[in-house]
Amino acid sequence: MIFLAGFASAGFAETPNALRTLLTGDDSRGWEAVGRLDIAGRSMCTGAMIAPDLVLTAAHCMFDKTSGKQVDATKIKFMAGWRAGRATAYANIKRAVIHPDYRFSAKANNITVRNDLVVLQLTRPINKTSITPFETGTRPRKGADVGIVSYAHDRAQSPSIEEQCRVLARQSGTLILSCDVDFGSSGAPIFVMDGGQARIVSVVSAMAEVNGKKVSLGTSLQKPLSVILAKLKATQDRFQKPVTVTRRLSSPNLLDRTGAKFVRP
Repeated sequence: MIFLAGFASAGFAETPNALRTLLTGDDSRGWEAVGRLDIAGRSMCTGAMIAPDLVLTAAHCMFDKTSGKQVDATKIKFMAGWRAGRATAYANIKRAVIHPDYRFSAKANNITVRNDLVVLQLTRPINKTSITPFETGTRPRKGADVGIVSYAHDRAQSPSIEEQCRVLARQSGTLILSCDVDFGSSGAPIFVMDGGQARIVSVVSAMAEVNGKKVSLGTSLQKPLSVILAKLKATQDRFQKPVTVTRRLSSPNLLDRTGAKFVRP
């Protein structure tokens, strides 16, 4: 958990809207491209399709918290629209392309939110009329309304939607949000509505706390994602070589100056 005492006067005390569980097919319509990721049978994250064969999630989901080793991508399963024990579509992963500047660390004082992105390539495209991959959008401004669809450890059998939360601050590749997340929500898509269309503008990376109020941290998306997609196109390897190096951020940022402590959702 990150404690961000320095933001107490920045409007961080607002209470997020209640989560609504998507229990039925009607509830879930339009959100089927959000799914649950089974990480080698040991953990879970949330991911969202951005193409018929590509799933976007958080890079730290690809690492074992104990060993720091990268999980074999072929041992990850994507369950699109997972609800009440069934998925709209199931897919195995062929390879994982992590942002080249991301470095995983399990240490609470050394977690990097910036560039915490990975694109998973499926072994075959999901081509179903009921599943439409999401388009992405530009980084939202401070004060913008956003929404989130996610799974979590205590709501792992159906997704939940928070239709309106807010961008509380932006800093060096990180969005600080009022959205309600929990363990298992890592990688969940953060949306803005653009002409009635949901566009992904960030993914959930970590949780934080301000004066006893939970907030969430999301990554910047547009530029980091373009780097990953270029690497995906340029490489033919089945999956990336494991990355186990850890490091501190090279320069202090606002989170560092608050003595922040991190926990992954």
